[in-house]
Amino acid sequence: MPRSSSAGSIPRSTSDSRPSAPTRHWSYAAWPRWQRLARLGAHLQRPLWASTSTKNPTYPDTLYVDQLIGPNTVNTLPEPTIAAFEDHGTLARTIDSGVQEADEVMRRLVAAGIDMDDVGLTLEDKGVAGFHESFQDMLARLAAKAD
Repeated sequence: MPRSSSAGSIPRSTSDSRPSAPTRHWSYAAWPRWQRLARLGAHLQRPLWASTSTKNPTYPDTLYVDQLIGPNTVNTLPEPTIAAFEDHGTLARTIDSGVQEADEVMRRLVAAGIDMDDVGLTLEDKGVAGFHESFQDMLARLAAKAD
């Protein structure tokens, strides 16, 4: 369900369905167990946001960048998205804003009978297949240039 903004309809996926995992992720640093592991040389695993360019031209071109900024995160961006963010992006910690609202949306989806585990697995499968296809395409192009 899109929501209204001055930029028109934008997907709810970034602002309203971010479960509280990011909040839990960053709270680990305060846990005594984690602090002990860190003293022993453990490194915090950083979330990686990949393929964050906006695919729908009616959405703001920095949508998935502006709303995924947080400590200890990595965001891969294509050059046009970097240029757009440098031009008019919003530099602010946003990843853990609206978490309670996102949790409520997730509860409502489950209550409506939507299997969010299945949704997640489907999206993961499609994402992996897309990256695999791109990788195979790159290998084929490299092989063609080598010939």
